Amino acid sequence: MKDKIRFHLDEQVDPEIASQLSRRGIDATTTIAVGLRTSSDQSQLDFVRQQKRVIFTHDRDFLIIASRTRDHPGIVYCKQKTRSFGEIIEGLVLIYQVYSPEEMLGCVEYL
Repeated sequence: MKDKIRFHLDEQVDPEIASQLSRRGIDATTTIAVGLRTSSDQSQLDFVRQQKRVIFTHDRDFLIIASRTRDHPGIVYCKQKTRSFGEIIEGLVLIYQVYSPEEMLGCVEYL
């Protein structure tokens, strides 16, 4: 069995999404839970690199970061208030089911 994606949800994402992913057996952390609240985007990026987690964000700044480097474990971006709670969860579950961590390296997926 191949390794599975582990997610990290940044500060702008509703932490209930992490709870719903966890209920489905998907490892997901939140910025608040790991003590990174109000930390810089660089600190968030350092954390996901160290932990090998794909970051899910509503923050366009991560798209700028992704345009400058592919040195990240993967970014999933969704413009805020364009998808329902259920659509976000379905999209993240699909990414979890389809991609391996290696396939997400340096990639950006959009919900």
